[in-house]
Amino acid sequence: MPWGLKRFQQSHQLHFLTFSCYRRRPNFGNPESRLTLESALERVREQFALCVYGYVVMPEHVHLLVNEPERGTLAQAMQSLKQGVARRLALRAADPFWEARYFDFNVWSEKKFVEKLRYIHRNPVQRGLVARPEDWRWSSFRHYATGDIGLVEIESQWTARRRERAGIIPTVRMRSA
Repeated sequence: MPWGLKRFQQSHQLHFLTFSCYRRRPNFGNPESRLTLESALERVREQFALCVYGYVVMPEHVHLLVNEPERGTLAQAMQSLKQGVARRLALRAADPFWEARYFDFNVWSEKKFVEKLRYIHRNPVQRGLVARPEDWRWSSFRHYATGDIGLVEIESQWTARRRERAGIIPTVRMRSA
């Protein structure tokens, strides 16, 4: 996050987060490194009880659309994510893996939620990495388009239905008149 901007955490709002690799280096320039980020994100999601609504791993930065975690703070969750990835991928590196801060935008409305989720999913297309959002494997787009289950559990209607069918969340039955 740029210096001088205020973070509004513990606001019970969703957050659109962007964090970049040090000096915008393409530390996620290969599939293995992107999978490492996804695995670390799923670990942090479970550890902090974080709901991930959307994400994309780009060659030199990451976008997330998340809630505030049930355990710990958003800052602690992001620190855990960034440290875990850096430890796995920056072996013996002289320079830092990440830029020190991250951008945090509070998502206060459904309109902003849709705007940020579309931005996340269109980012690889806008950058010319793929022709269509579904062609970029390292994002939540396929989950929304097809219900695909990837490395990171995405909080959505697909996930809610799957949990309901598995009996994880009981179905609410309406009484008939």
